[in-house]
Amino acid sequence: MSITTPEHDKRIAELTFASVYPHYLTKVESKGRTKEELLEVIEWLTGYTENNLNTFIERKATFKEFFEKATLNPNAELIKGVICGYRVEDITTTRTREVRYLDKVVDELAKGKKMEKIKRTA
Repeated sequence: MSITTPEHDKRIAELTFASVYPHYLTKVESKGRTKEELLEVIEWLTGYTENNLNTFIERKATFKEFFEKATLNPNAELIKGVICGYRVEDITTTRTREVRYLDKVVDELAKGKKMEKIKRTA
């Protein structure tokens, strides 16, 4: 079982969405996907629209704040696999697991996975 350390969890929670979002965008666009597709998977996972995301970016909100207000998709728990060296489903800290869910769906988008698979509808 992958268990994160309190230091790791704190570091993840304190990262700002604004500092990570440009990396997500670069990653998916470099693989031929679009900003619109990125926004679609983020909205599927969190319930946030592009306007919501822009507000988080402008406020430099941390991932802790970002996920406190999110309405996580009920199918998010179907997100499984390894991201950043951790098996997502084994992460016991809620906030860290939620951030890794986001990392994982962005990774799947960049790898060319079909949208319905990313959204766990097929």
